[in-house]
Amino acid sequence: MKLRRSRASKRGRIEIIPMIDVMFFLLATFMLASLTMQRLDAVKLELPRGTAQPLAEQQPLTLSVSRSGQIAVNRQNVQLSEVAGTVKHLLAADANVVVAADAGAPNGMVVQAMLQARLGGAGHFLIAVHRDQP
Repeated sequence: MKLRRSRASKRGRIEIIPMIDVMFFLLATFMLASLTMQRLDAVKLELPRGTAQPLAEQQPLTLSVSRSGQIAVNRQNVQLSEVAGTVKHLLAADANVVVAADAGAPNGMVVQAMLQARLGGAGHFLIAVHRDQP
């Protein structure tokens, strides 16, 4: 007579599907959290439409020109004659300047602000645009 064991020993298994689900959830959470960490010190403007790569630099200097011609450097309102001094004071070595101009801003005012920023030591300019979703 063969006696049957009361409990058959089962070998433990590692289920991979729940682990993949958890890893995907963590990946999505960290991606969304990193998107909220980007900060652009610009005055609220209506930017022109266009396509561009996302900005990779940490804290760029932002030169804003509003529709009415008001100029701001990192949200600090300045006159056109003060742009060079303000940029020289705030600009880090070899840093880019982000130009965030309103779609209705006078082009001459934007160019004059960029020229003044160049006198203040700005070497490279990046133009901020509203990114269209494909």
